[in-house]
Amino acid sequence: MPLAPPMHWSGPVLCLALASLVIASFASLPLKWRDFFSADAVASVAEFLASFTPPETGSGFLRKTALATGETLAMSALGTLLAVAGGMLLALPGAGRFGRAARAAVRVLLNVLRSVPELVWASILLIAAGLGPFAGTLALAAHTAGVLGRLFADALENAAPLPEQSLRANGAPPLAAFFYATLPQTLPQMLSYTLYRWENNIRAAAILGVVGAGGLGQMLKYHLSLFQMQKAATVILAMLLLVALVDAVSFALRRALTR
Repeated sequence: MPLAPPMHWSGPVLCLALASLVIASFASLPLKWRDFFSADAVASVAEFLASFTPPETGSGFLRKTALATGETLAMSALGTLLAVAGGMLLALPGAGRFGRAARAAVRVLLNVLRSVPELVWASILLIAAGLGPFAGTLALAAHTAGVLGRLFADALENAAPLPEQSLRANGAPPLAAFFYATLPQTLPQMLSYTLYRWENNIRAAAILGVVGAGGLGQMLKYHLSLFQMQKAATVILAMLLLVALVDAVSFALRRALTR
């Protein structure tokens, strides 16, 4: 067996810095564990949870919940689809295919897009687009385009260059060489990234309604603000079922793509 490579000094220093950060975080935060587990706190939480039972099961309210569930699903799907298109367009220059200057500029843009959370994007876009799912869809698309654009660009950069170079050397046009050599290498990875972000966008779309972007989140905020806990419980159950369904579908699609 070959000798183990010598340990670089940066590894222990990084571990020590992370440990110091964790210790400093616990020391600086006023964590009141005793108050959290006190008898009054436990009784208050039990009373609060009991107010959610039984969930509202009236046919009219279930119909409204189903419509809001479909709206949340549509927001996540359309937002992810727009993000895939935008991310792919940004990934090509972000992978350095149009020069270093374009790569640096696009990487900065991708950093900005994904650094702003979906809730902040929704709050900004609500001013321009108004209340409703349109602003939520655009917010999901803006943030997810930044995430997928960076992931797609990294996948294109890490693809083996030899197949595309061979096609170019034999006279194939650059676009055809890309579609026949580089894209097939990275397509399964890109599809996996897309499905994973769709799962995340389902959860985000359910929350964006809190700022008025429609869907289940808006229903949840409305009923919680009126202390209608039983109706809120039904909305929460719809969120859980929707996320579980999308997780199962996404898992099945990923398994089918990676076989």
